[in-house]
Amino acid sequence: MPTPKLFITLIFCAGLLSGCQQNQSVIEGSNLGQPISNAELARLDLIVGPDGSSLPPGSGNAISGEAIYKSKCQGCHGLEGEGVNGANPLVGGSMQTQQTPLRTLGSYWPYASTIFDYVRRAMPANAPKSLSDAEVYSVTAYLLFMNQIIAKDLSLDKDNLAQIVMPNAEGFIDRSARH
Repeated sequence: MPTPKLFITLIFCAGLLSGCQQNQSVIEGSNLGQPISNAELARLDLIVGPDGSSLPPGSGNAISGEAIYKSKCQGCHGLEGEGVNGANPLVGGSMQTQQTPLRTLGSYWPYASTIFDYVRRAMPANAPKSLSDAEVYSVTAYLLFMNQIIAKDLSLDKDNLAQIVMPNAEGFIDRSARH
């Protein structure tokens, strides 16, 4: 004979399972959502490689990127990319220091194309994937300009973004290990 505590636990679990089955049938018959098309999935699942593969059409420069940055990025990253409200700084730093290095876009990231990829997927933090491709190109250009990597009027696109040489491009390869 089960103990009263075990009996109550079994009754609770049976009720919980029954409720789950009822809720599942409600969800299946409610027409919530709709299947995603392959074209929509491809647009959302874009991964830009370090070599620039899968960069979308479009272009932008730091001149247009400055206005987008001020309206959508500055609240977390600060006017000069110094990082505020707990967000990481985007500008400055150095990997060539005896102290703990400050890892920013300009000092740490090895590829400009991965900056584009990250901004496109994750920013702004309160509305990820909300920027158009042209806006992402523009913000990426502004971030690179703020780090003194490109000129303000250079227009970035899928043909030239991956050609930008980042200051720490060689920082991830241990050349002393080669034989």
